[in-house]
Amino acid sequence: MTTSPVSTPAAPSAPATPTARSLEPLGVEIPSTVPTHWYNLNADLPEPVPPHLHPGTLEPLVPADLAPLFPMALIEQEVSTERYIEIPQTIREIYAMWRPAPLIRAHRLERELGTPARIYYKYEGVSPVGSHKPNTAIAQAYYNAIEGTTRLTTETGAGQWGASLSMAAALLGLTCEVWQVRASYDSKPYRRFQMEAYGGVCHSSPSELTASGRAILASDPDTTGSLGMAISEAVEVAAQDPQAHYSLGSVLNHVMLHQTVIGQEALVQLEEAGETGADVVFGCAGGGSNLAGLTFPFLGRNLREGTTTRLVACEPAACPSLTQGEYRYDHGDVAGLTPLLKMHTLGKDFVPPAIHAGGLRYHGMSPMVSHAVNLGLMDAVAIDQDEAFRAGLEFARSEGIIPAPESTHAVAAAIAYARTVTEPEVVVIGLSGNGQLDLPAYAQYV
Repeated sequence: MTTSPVSTPAAPSAPATPTARSLEPLGVEIPSTVPTHWYNLNADLPEPVPPHLHPGTLEPLVPADLAPLFPMALIEQEVSTERYIEIPQTIREIYAMWRPAPLIRAHRLERELGTPARIYYKYEGVSPVGSHKPNTAIAQAYYNAIEGTTRLTTETGAGQWGASLSMAAALLGLTCEVWQVRASYDSKPYRRFQMEAYGGVCHSSPSELTASGRAILASDPDTTGSLGMAISEAVEVAAQDPQAHYSLGSVLNHVMLHQTVIGQEALVQLEEAGETGADVVFGCAGGGSNLAGLTFPFLGRNLREGTTTRLVACEPAACPSLTQGEYRYDHGDVAGLTPLLKMHTLGKDFVPPAIHAGGLRYHGMSPMVSHAVNLGLMDAVAIDQDEAFRAGLEFARSEGIIPAPESTHAVAAAIAYARTVTEPEVVVIGLSGNGQLDLPAYAQYV
């Protein structure tokens, strides 16, 4: 593709050390359709995203504030306003293991719905772990390894992110330790097995391994957990280990940046399919990474070229940060260890019900996505879980792919919309992953 320019838990049992060998490009051929640059929406927004604030001073963060948690390359990306940031060759080679991800015309779904809309879905389930998450996991692991970090800590909800970072760590010579939200840890053991197959270590969160986890359990021993709790634990451990850094799979600007390979590919693939663009794009939204990755390149074109693609964030009604939350500064975690972010939030202490779409169980939304919604550049809808799973089954029985529970929210919104369409138009769905390891979630709906 052509683009423009406390008590520290035990370390994983099989520690690895980043080596020059694991970071060097292999020299393998990369398809020209794999993006060469990430797209940064910050370059085109009519107003800048409000800065992150230091939790102690309430002043805008400076790079030194983030250095205990992130490598400098990611910190620079977090605040960059450059439109395009070059993707290192080593990362592109790994991307090429599954990218470009296909854009597929949903002919059978169109027939089932009786709609004149031409429906396409951008399928990220072709990645090794079955979701879009490796797009940023590979980048984060690479930049950490380059800087000499040997250990990554993180949180995960449904488990796609934990599995993705575990895979990235294995490929690039690091160890990975994951705190998984208790509700998903208990209900989705295969995700933990997937992490362990890649060499990662996975703990149920909240845990007795950290001060923040012990405090939460003392207050509510029966809590089902939340991403905010798991973040607190992972951040606490990383901050205490000079060889460790924290990684996260959504919310922050650099994560949104890495995911834009999705939308860049989709724009080119639509053109190759004979379309001039998309009329409406639907993406599921939890922390914002899949949504941003798909929609930001479309939004950038809207802002630069005057196109009018409508962008729709599809969040769960059980955790409706965009549709019912407040747009204000809030912590990204329960313990208040993270910076204050200007975002749509239900409050850092909000504990969502243990819905099946574990990857969408987050109290806040990406500051960049929140800013776009606040400026009226993106719409948001809330989808009930029953409606989402019914749509997932309808999609599976017409297109053959069982969507991840998270993806069903975008599918449901798109199906509802397509049923109202009376004239031909182009609809794009972000199918962020497959549901092969989430089948128990479908049990009550089949």
